[in-house]
Amino acid sequence: MKLLALLLLALPTLAQSPEPDTSFLQPVSVKYSLLDKAEDVDLKKVVVNYDDIVYVLSNQGLYRVLDGKLVRDISYRPLADKAPVDIIIQEESGYLYYLYEDQFLTNAHAGKPYAYLPDGEYYQLTVNRAGDVLVAGNQESALYKNGDWIKLNELDTEIQSVQCHDEQFYALTNSGVYQLTGAEWKLFHTDEEANCITFRDDELLIGTDKGYYGISLVDATETTSLVSRVPVPNINSLLASSDGLWAATLQGAWQQTDSSFRYFSSKRWLDQNEVLDIASDSEGDIYLLTASGLNKVDFQPMTLAEKAKYFEKKIRQRHIRYGFIAEMRLTKPGDITTAEMIDTDNDGLWSAFYLGSQAYRYAVTQEPKARRNAWEAFEAYERLLSINPLDGFPSRTFERKDYKVADLDRWRPSPDSAWEWKGHTSSDEFVAYIYVASLMDEFLAESNEEKQRVADFIDAIVTHVIENDYYFVDIDGEPTLWGRWNPEYINWYPPTIRDRRLGSLTLIAGLQLAYDLTGKERFKEEAYRMMEEHGYLENILIDMNTIAPTPGYVHEGHDMGSGGWNHSDDEMAFLTYWVIHRHAFNDELKQKYEQAIRNHWEIEQLEKNAVWNLITYATEGSFDRAATLWFLRDYPLDLIRYDTKNSHRQDLTKLEPNFRNQETVELLPAVERRIIRYNANPFQLDGGQGGLRELTGAEYLLPYWMARYLEVVSG
Repeated sequence: MKLLALLLLALPTLAQSPEPDTSFLQPVSVKYSLLDKAEDVDLKKVVVNYDDIVYVLSNQGLYRVLDGKLVRDISYRPLADKAPVDIIIQEESGYLYYLYEDQFLTNAHAGKPYAYLPDGEYYQLTVNRAGDVLVAGNQESALYKNGDWIKLNELDTEIQSVQCHDEQFYALTNSGVYQLTGAEWKLFHTDEEANCITFRDDELLIGTDKGYYGISLVDATETTSLVSRVPVPNINSLLASSDGLWAATLQGAWQQTDSSFRYFSSKRWLDQNEVLDIASDSEGDIYLLTASGLNKVDFQPMTLAEKAKYFEKKIRQRHIRYGFIAEMRLTKPGDITTAEMIDTDNDGLWSAFYLGSQAYRYAVTQEPKARRNAWEAFEAYERLLSINPLDGFPSRTFERKDYKVADLDRWRPSPDSAWEWKGHTSSDEFVAYIYVASLMDEFLAESNEEKQRVADFIDAIVTHVIENDYYFVDIDGEPTLWGRWNPEYINWYPPTIRDRRLGSLTLIAGLQLAYDLTGKERFKEEAYRMMEEHGYLENILIDMNTIAPTPGYVHEGHDMGSGGWNHSDDEMAFLTYWVIHRHAFNDELKQKYEQAIRNHWEIEQLEKNAVWNLITYATEGSFDRAATLWFLRDYPLDLIRYDTKNSHRQDLTKLEPNFRNQETVELLPAVERRIIRYNANPFQLDGGQGGLRELTGAEYLLPYWMARYLEVVSG
């Protein structure tokens, strides 16, 4: 029965008609800088009135959000120099009330509601919908009702906060929750560990250091048992909103909807991790207050197409370096104004994602700009060959002399003395070359001259590999570390090490492509020779389920059978699947390739990668529609590589150490994970680069435009 269930789970869900591109809510981080900040300012409380004006109480006075900044509230001149000790939003009306040391007041109702108080005795207030005002101090409290003050019974425990719900007043104290009955406080619920309270319909929710629970407002019986399986159980503040329950904690904030959580932490969302207070506005956006800053989770209505436009613009304005896609290096963490474009070890591979996106975009829209962008990128690929003196050897990347950044020992002088080129080219880059050449030929090369440019490019590279005994041979006359497809090297690996399968796959794909684009029989003959004499086809069909730790196979200091699952290999394989299937010599081979693709996709399905899903759908036919849409909708807009931590979360099911290095059962949404490319482990809980790098967004554009081309989503 268990086996049957697993088989049913593996059955593909084929796309039948395009998914309408309906609007969804994209969370976006907004941080409000504090202008004219005093040295010892501590922010204490955030509230939002019915006009969505955001107010922040501090020990130095009242601030408000204005023009994207957190500024002193000087809007009412009589109050500009006064520092309230508390502020509150009146129940239901949404009006702002102020509590000063000697009075309370509001500017609503023509400023009529106000009353004086004993100086310095009260420092908290709340106002119910009837206009009754409750003020409280340490243990004492008073109620202003119908124009008169009513002194309430003094409690024998310290009052932490006062709130109202459905006109009823409540006080959270060190010993529990009190309810105001008439003019007397009565103990409603005992809990000496309660940190905060909020209200959800007829339920009182109580936050503690161990999670939260609920009791009935009717009879104080337990309605929700302690919920401790939350991202962070140390709760400072709770907010029940129409979009679920929000909690401010010592390590970020979380939202609970039904049984699922969303977690907001790290510099991506917060200026610091300890959140003190939460408020929401009429749009459902959330304000998270720390002692030093105000942070907003802005839920912006957005379509997939609108997200694509955002990344298209971002890339063109910030990430194009000589046609390549460029990672940004920030000299100040999180500050885009300090960003500069740098070379990386895989400029060709990362640029393949962008060129690929523009190829599919042009296939769908016929937009001249998409065509121009793709050809601009391809020109950079062509220069990889021309900037060095070697026949058919592609440089990893190039840069003007003396401005290189990554791997300084791998750079060589160019015949053009103004430039340098990077050697040591790997199989990762080879995959990029065959992928982009396949796309360029199919979607963008419209004239014979353009077709020939693409054919010449791939011809030169694959010819170099063949004539150098199936190696990339660098300027020193030696094979590069990873540019190796020689049978002696490939078949040295046992079937349990992926390099045997992957190297065979990428080589046969390249030979098929070269034959298809040039018509030269040599490439076809070599492909069949490698498959028939050296077992490369059998290697391609190796069952991915047999890949396992196989230590002891050491290549130039690297133990190739240890270290866990290699996600870079997944990336190379799936991009190659497009090529090997598209350019198969015949249907019999194509069917065998489909078998290999399906086998790999089944293993990778749990990672919900949209590109892997879409390439599998375009070749073998299997498809996870829900996972693809989830990936596209959840992909974050902010791609700065902040340090992110999730290993402390209590809502996740942790796994024992394993070969895949999968740390949890659950795959976290991308907005909660560290920002990664496709060559990294999405199940890794912690990581980042200190906010000093920013990715481009090509990792979104490629699956988006591929989904458009394959009619998985509509425009």
